[in-house]
Amino acid sequence: MPGGGPGGGPGVVGAGLVPVFVRIKWALLRNGLRQSAGRTAVYVVSIVCTLLFAAGQLLGMVLLRGHAQAGTLAVLLTAVLALGWAVMPLFFPSGDETLDPTRLVMLPLRAGPLVRALLVASLVGIGPLFTLCLAVGAGISVAHGAFAVAVAVVAVPLVLLVCLALARAVAAANIRLLTSRRGRDLALLSGLVVAVGIQFVNFGAQRLGEAGGLSRLEPAAEVVRWLPPASAVGAVDSAGRGAYGAAVVQLLLSAAALAGLLYWWQRSLTTLMTAPDGSTLAAAGTGTDRRRSAAGGGRLWPEGRTGAVMRRALTYAWRDPKAKSGWVTALALGVIIPLFNAWQGNGSIYWSCFAAGMLGTLMYNQFGQDTSAFWMVAMTVSSPRDAYVELRARAWALLLVTLPYATLVTVATAAVVGDWRALPEGLGLSYGLLGAMLGMGAWASAFFPYSIPQDSAYKNAAPGQGSLAWISMMGGMFGSAVLCAPLIVAAVWSHVSSTGPSGWLLLPLGACWGALLTWAGLRWGASRTARRLPEILAAVSKA
Repeated sequence: MPGGGPGGGPGVVGAGLVPVFVRIKWALLRNGLRQSAGRTAVYVVSIVCTLLFAAGQLLGMVLLRGHAQAGTLAVLLTAVLALGWAVMPLFFPSGDETLDPTRLVMLPLRAGPLVRALLVASLVGIGPLFTLCLAVGAGISVAHGAFAVAVAVVAVPLVLLVCLALARAVAAANIRLLTSRRGRDLALLSGLVVAVGIQFVNFGAQRLGEAGGLSRLEPAAEVVRWLPPASAVGAVDSAGRGAYGAAVVQLLLSAAALAGLLYWWQRSLTTLMTAPDGSTLAAAGTGTDRRRSAAGGGRLWPEGRTGAVMRRALTYAWRDPKAKSGWVTALALGVIIPLFNAWQGNGSIYWSCFAAGMLGTLMYNQFGQDTSAFWMVAMTVSSPRDAYVELRARAWALLLVTLPYATLVTVATAAVVGDWRALPEGLGLSYGLLGAMLGMGAWASAFFPYSIPQDSAYKNAAPGQGSLAWISMMGGMFGSAVLCAPLIVAAVWSHVSSTGPSGWLLLPLGACWGALLTWAGLRWGASRTARRLPEILAAVSKA
C-alpha cells in the first residue's frame, strides 16, 4: 500500500483508503463462502431468515404507527439493539475477523483515517442491514409531521453508526484480552447470558401480557429515551409530539455519543499500534505449586488408565474454551428451563429430565473433543478392552458432575412445583434418560466422529462435517428417546391404571435401566472404536 512512513503518508490517509477496506470486507465474505458448499448454503439461508425477520419487524413497527405506546416500544427496542452490539464483541470475538485491529498494526496507517475506513467497511454485512431495518421501522412508527420526518432522516443513520462504532470501540479496547487464550474463556459466558436472557424475556413478556401491556414500560422508556442511541429515536418521537427543543437535545446527545465513541476507538487503535502486547504473558506457577498439584491429583483418582482418563477429561472441561463453553451452556439451560417453567406455573416434574438430556449431550463426539491430540490416545488402544476402559472412564468423569446435578435439579423442580409425590418418578426418568444418552453418546462417538475447529469460537464442526454433527446428535437423541420408551410407558401406566407400578418403583427401575443402557452402549461403542480407529483418527484430525 503506498504512502509508507510510520505515521502514514498521503497515499493512505486520503479517501482512497475507504474503498480499499470495503473491498477487503467483501473479499473476506466471498472467500469465506468459497470454502465449502455447506457454508455457502448456511450463509444464504441465514441471510434469507434475517431478511424475513427484519422485514417482519419493519412491518410490525409500521403497523404500530399511531398507537399510544409506539414511542415506548421504538425507544426500548433501539436500546436493546445497541446493547446487543455492545456485548457482541465480548461474547463472540471470532464472529467477525475485521473486529480484530491487531491485524493492521504493522501497516503504515494513522488511527484517524483507519477509524473512518473501518466504520464504512462495517456497513457491509447482515448485522448492519438488520439494524438499519429496525431503525427505519422505529423511525417510521413515531414520525408524525414534516419536522419529525426530517429528524428521522438524520436519526436513522445515526442509530446505525452509533451501534457500529460502539461494537468497534468495545472490540478495540478489549482485543488484547479477547484474542488471548484466557480471554477466549469470556466466550463461554454467551451461553449462560443468552439462556438467562431468553428466559427473562419470555417471563417478562408473559407478565406484560397479563397486566397492562406496554404501558408498564413507560417509566423505563422515559429514562431510556435520553440515552444514546435510543435518544435519536426519542428525538423523532419528541418532534412528532411538538417538543422541538427536546428533539434537538436528544439528537445532539446521540451525535455526541458517536463522536465520543469514535474518539475512544481512535485512542484504542493508537495504543494498539504503539504499545507492546503484554496481556498474554502468563505467570508461571512455582515448582512447589506444581508438585502440590501433582501430589494431590494422585489421591483423587483411581489407579491406572481409568484415573488418568477421568482427570484428563475433567481438565479439558475446565481449561479448554470449547469444552468449557459446552459445559456452561448445558449446566445453565439444564436448570433454567425446568425452574422457569415451574415458576411460571407451566412446569411439572417431567421438565427436570431436560437437565439430564442437556448434560448427556456432552458424551457425544468424545474423540473429536481431543482434536488432533487423539492420536496419542489412539496409540494406546490395541483392543476392544482398551477402548472400553477409555470410554468408561470418560463416562465416569461425566457422571461425577451430571448425576448429582440431575438429582439436584429434579429435587428443586419438585420443590418449586410442590409435587413431592412425583419426585421418585422424576428421578427414575432422569436417571434412565441420562444412561441412555451416555450409551448412545459412546456409540455415536465411534460411528460419527468429527473435528472441532479450535481457531473459531462459533464453529463446532470442520467444513464438510456439519452433516456428521447433525446425524450424531439428532440420531443419538432420537435413539435415547426410543430406549427410554419402557420407562415412559411405565410412568403413563402408573397414572392411568390402578394396577400399574407406583411412582416409587420407577426410581430403582430407572436407575437400573440407565446403568444397563450405559454399559451396553459402552460395550458396543468400544468394539466399533477398536475396529474403526484409523477412520476415527482421520475424521477428528481434519482441519
